[in-house]
Amino acid sequence: MRTIYGKRIAFALLFALALTGRIERADAKGAETAKQAETLLSKSYSADGPGATAIIVKDGKIVFRGAYGRANVELGVPMEPDMVFRLGSITKQFTGAAIMLLEERGKLSVKDPITKYLPDYPVHGHVITIEHLLTHTSGIHSYTSIPGYMGDPVKRDLTTAQLIDVFKGQPMDFAPGERWRYSNSGYVLAGAIIEKASGQSYADFITKNIFEPLGMNDSHYGGPQIIKKRVAGYQVARGDTRNAAHVSMTQPHAAGSLLSTVDDLVKWDEALYADKLLSRASYEKMTTPYVLNDGTATTYGYGFVISDVRGHPCIRHGGGIHGFQTTAIRIPEKGIYVAVLSNAAGNVPGPGILATKLAAIALNEPYREFEAARVDPEVLKKTIGVYKISATEQRIVTFEDGTLYTQRTGSGRMAAIPASETTFFYENRMTWFEIERDEDGNAVAMVMHQGGAKEGERAQRVSDKPPVRKTAKVDPATYDDYAGVYELQPGFTLTITREGDRLFGQATGQQRVELFPESKDRFFLKVVDAKLSFVRGKDGAVKQVILHQGGRDVPGRRVK
Repeated sequence: MRTIYGKRIAFALLFALALTGRIERADAKGAETAKQAETLLSKSYSADGPGATAIIVKDGKIVFRGAYGRANVELGVPMEPDMVFRLGSITKQFTGAAIMLLEERGKLSVKDPITKYLPDYPVHGHVITIEHLLTHTSGIHSYTSIPGYMGDPVKRDLTTAQLIDVFKGQPMDFAPGERWRYSNSGYVLAGAIIEKASGQSYADFITKNIFEPLGMNDSHYGGPQIIKKRVAGYQVARGDTRNAAHVSMTQPHAAGSLLSTVDDLVKWDEALYADKLLSRASYEKMTTPYVLNDGTATTYGYGFVISDVRGHPCIRHGGGIHGFQTTAIRIPEKGIYVAVLSNAAGNVPGPGILATKLAAIALNEPYREFEAARVDPEVLKKTIGVYKISATEQRIVTFEDGTLYTQRTGSGRMAAIPASETTFFYENRMTWFEIERDEDGNAVAMVMHQGGAKEGERAQRVSDKPPVRKTAKVDPATYDDYAGVYELQPGFTLTITREGDRLFGQATGQQRVELFPESKDRFFLKVVDAKLSFVRGKDGAVKQVILHQGGRDVPGRRVK
């Protein structure tokens, strides 16, 4: 489930005791991995703030296991490696496995239409299968994207049937199998089908058929029960730490209600990979990208994202739920498993980046780390210009108030931090770039290493003068015409507000940005390569907005 929304001290056990039959004590070869992991994580979490636990397993051996920050900030309780966290959407792989268990037992098939188990669910004339639910290709709108739902409504205790009632009246986003779009609703329905086919609640099925058989004694379905070593959740934003808002754990259900530890996740991973829980055929179904109706492969299986780290295929998933962020990664061909569980939602870098970096460290192919350097502003100014990526894309480099910015066609503007006169990086991101300069120090090309990739994308500098957008003179009184809420797609709105002589826009789940007039009824953004056109009706009132971005024109009707 996704929300739409001092000296550092580490407590690390570098060589842990065996957890399962295949997990052994690490040898000295893991010492360097542990050292690099310790350095990375101790820099990422404050000793007196919310923190994280992390584990690295390689070839059946725990080479790193550590804890950072506080399990409870108010009480000053230090984090320990065996503490219990909300998993968020890592829950989805357990749901996928539960479906496969039921399929192996002859209770259902992933090809079954969902109406076989939920006959009253409106499918609008479509055939929606269980597999569509698991692969986020059902077209069923995610209830967590319903405007306003993640506020007070998500705090209510609901039964499974009541939770389904929340979203079953929403229009379909697309026909089943036509597209991929993350849907927590789909996984709630998968959980309801597990309950129907098994005769047990989702919580009981997971506990009796997965947690108990695998000895995952510190894993639970979330709720108000007392759970030993459960950590408190926090929201972190720009240095401000607050207690996480309440969410009823009846609501994430099969999409995000489980809790666990890094140790139990190792047991889970080992059982899956060693075929202790499911057959090899079922596991491969779960970890194979689903193919859309038009033959296009997605990057998602049944609760797993199929990706890569440093070019090595991996399966992974992250989670985000009130007060918690999590990520777990397996690199099958190298026998590597990494998990990072954090009670610092919003902390940057988050578990997604940290787990990826830990996996690269375990591969002995670490990503480059950078430190900011002082560079003469006159040198930075020689980097300003336009860099051609392709016939349709370019990257614009500007310099404002002592900071260098880059902006790719259709994307937002980002501050580039110099590590030297030729090397630059982005804060809390893995992407970095190099500038090729001539004898006079003028930039001639940029080589961008997206996501820290070893091979860079080269863009030739074609101009030393970035295009300048001119602001038109428009009577600010007309800004009142545009103020309102526009729906660009179900669950995604753009709110326009006026403050004095300035106009602002804020999309669902994003920061507010200022809009600048290009002409009457047409505005541009500086932080993102995008424009807005307001469309008036015959009566002169604004009825619609059109977002122009990335070569697309997305209309949005005025709903308020």
